[in-house]
Amino acid sequence: MFMTFSREKWREGGLLLPILLFLCIFFLIPLAGLLLRSLTEPTFGMQNFEQLLATSTYVQVLSNTFLVAALVTVISLVLGFPLAWCITLAPRGWGRWLLSIILLSMWTSLLARTYSWLVLLQTSGVINKVLMSIGLIDQPITMVHNLTGVIIGMSYIMIPFVVLPLQACMAAIDPMVLQAASICGAPARTVFFRVFLPLCKPGLFSGALMVFVMSLGYYVTPALLGGVQNMMLPEFIVQQIQTFLNWGLASASAALLIILTIVMFYFYLKVQTDSPVSTNTGA
Repeated sequence: MFMTFSREKWREGGLLLPILLFLCIFFLIPLAGLLLRSLTEPTFGMQNFEQLLATSTYVQVLSNTFLVAALVTVISLVLGFPLAWCITLAPRGWGRWLLSIILLSMWTSLLARTYSWLVLLQTSGVINKVLMSIGLIDQPITMVHNLTGVIIGMSYIMIPFVVLPLQACMAAIDPMVLQAASICGAPARTVFFRVFLPLCKPGLFSGALMVFVMSLGYYVTPALLGGVQNMMLPEFIVQQIQTFLNWGLASASAALLIILTIVMFYFYLKVQTDSPVSTNTGA
């Protein structure tokens, strides 16, 4: 019996071997090369990471990156939550149409969507003209080549990544649970914050993590809608390679992004594991 059990384990491990080999060749080896380059160029040591964290200009780049990622995550959650709830409550046909529109926005070219926001947000764009025509502003507002344009453009792009996991989580909630809370005398506010919102935690956490991590490494939208003074870490990496050929500092910056992503994912798994909602669901 022990021999049969061991053979089954080895057979299952053999099925995983192609996947592990693929990850090793195309993920672990390049990642190890990146870390090695950040520690060996121009000389061996941690000087690239020290320079990255000690120079005020580089610290400003890091702060811009985290500020934009945090604001985009919050805005995406605030706007994506009611949108996901509307899709869940809508009749089946209308819900599918709304979900299809969201998917269509994701499938549209990222470059085209970013350029459309560049046209809308510029000083002579539609948004400024409308605001001036209705008397809300006297002169055009600068909304491009700064953090404002980056946050608006990235929030629009990231909202679907919050809506999809949230909508799937909301659709799985049994309406009888909410009805039971109401029958027991709980007001609507209590039902929302004590029953409905905790049941949505898995979707909220997964959507927030996805948006935050993707925002940390986003390049196209910040490059087109942002400015040199509001540079984010991906733009900084490209600049170090293309302009200065500083592979050591660029590798250290990329390694820092990867380390932060792994740390975020670890805390996400820990929160999900320790969450009473997750434990009850698994039970």
